Amino acid sequence: MSQIKRLNVVNIEMEIMGIYEKKSETASLFSEVARTCFCFLLLAFGSDSVAIEEPKYQLITSEKPFEIRLYEDYIIAETSLEGSFDSASRGGFRRVASYIFGGNKNLEGRSEKIQMTAPVTVSPVGENWLLHFVMPRNYSVTDLPEPNDSRILIKKIPEHLAGIISFSGWTTQRTIDEKTSKLLKWLDSLGYQSAGPQQISRYNDPFTLPWLRRNEIIFEIKKKSDE
Repeated sequence: MSQIKRLNVVNIEMEIMGIYEKKSETASLFSEVARTCFCFLLLAFGSDSVAIEEPKYQLITSEKPFEIRLYEDYIIAETSLEGSFDSASRGGFRRVASYIFGGNKNLEGRSEKIQMTAPVTVSPVGENWLLHFVMPRNYSVTDLPEPNDSRILIKKIPEHLAGIISFSGWTTQRTIDEKTSKLLKWLDSLGYQSAGPQQISRYNDPFTLPWLRRNEIIFEIKKKSDE
């Protein structure tokens, strides 16, 4: 899979991003979005790593823009949020970003920074949203630092089969609904059905031009005959 080149930058104080600041009730939407954009930029460029890691998988079927993948197991840091898709995306991103930027305690009792990965994924569950980052493969569940924020949970996702549709542009509700419908119809034509909630995965920072953006709708799937 392609790797996204990253740059080395000087360390920037966490207070600049407002990650550890209590959100003011009178904060404007503009300032909220601006803080989130700062988070994306610092995560994308604030590591010594040369590439952004993604979950490993084996490609089973490809009929662009659709794919079926067999994912290896991986670990996530996940949090639950209320509100709209956009507000949950912003709030969840900042919350989990605070964890990987050092809002944690490792086995030695110290704060530890964790490398950023891709994608950032949001899933609707009931009336809430779940947002997660995938953790780097060099960690296990037991040696990942413990989050300072109890709303962040560490989970291991087992190996699974997934159906995907890829697209560029913005992840508006209309686009999400349209792409989801196309993906489910394609999966049905191959004898598959969803076996888990919809996942909306995004790979880029907010400043990436729409036609260069990489987004995916993902469903864990199973054969209809497996019922």
